[in-house]
Amino acid sequence: MINKDNSEIIFFSDPAENRTHPFYNKQIVFTGALSTMTRSEAAKQVKAYGGYLQGAVTQQTDFVVLGDKRRGISAKQYKAEQLINQGQDIQILIEDDFLWLISIPREMDK
Repeated sequence: MINKDNSEIIFFSDPAENRTHPFYNKQIVFTGALSTMTRSEAAKQVKAYGGYLQGAVTQQTDFVVLGDKRRGISAKQYKAEQLINQGQDIQILIEDDFLWLISIPREMDK
């Protein structure tokens, strides 16, 4: 929705409604360009489900989403794989898996 001054208004569902969604209260990192949406649009989706966007992979990262428009293994993917090998619980998702997860209805608790 666009308001009078041409700025975008974003309506988020109540994150409390999304407590059972896999992204709820999770740290998500994107690497590589997504083929179906901009990174900004993807970030809005993550936030709408109660998740948080990170710029870099850390021990607190829960998901790394690999965009379809990537070339080879990115530094973020490499770092995530290193942390996984050290026992960290990080899930690496391809873009199609991310799209499937954000297609889950938001009112799962109702």
